[in-house]
Amino acid sequence: MSLKSTIDQDIKKAMLEKRKEDLIALRAIKSAILLAETEKGAGDGISEEQELKLLTKMAKQRKESAEIYQKENREDLANKELQELEIINNYLPKQLSREEIEGEVVKIIEQTGASSMKDMGKVMGMASKSLAGKADGKLISDIVKEKLA
Repeated sequence: MSLKSTIDQDIKKAMLEKRKEDLIALRAIKSAILLAETEKGAGDGISEEQELKLLTKMAKQRKESAEIYQKENREDLANKELQELEIINNYLPKQLSREEIEGEVVKIIEQTGASSMKDMGKVMGMASKSLAGKADGKLISDIVKEKLA
């Protein structure tokens, strides 16, 4: 089942159960999917990979907004963003732990024969593809830097 149809079903459930907070996040996801589908060159829909990128981007935005609101002592707004983040995360694959990411990065370094920071681009390219949606890009970058330093 596609993400779009899953979201549609979940919107109906949230409406029936009168869960306003869930409904806001679900509608935001649906809106983003519809925008992506109507973009130039989208063809007859968006791929699973594009859906994953879309959800990852939305989750990152919510996380960053919540951090800003917390710094400004706006807990009410931060809580709203964190609630939406939680709902978005339900549609993302399980995030890997730091140890699991390190293991993958070490394998990629061995495969590419990388030995210094000069090879970071090569390693990051492969790591970003293999860990897409499963790990934060900044965390991957930090781990690659540690291993190549």
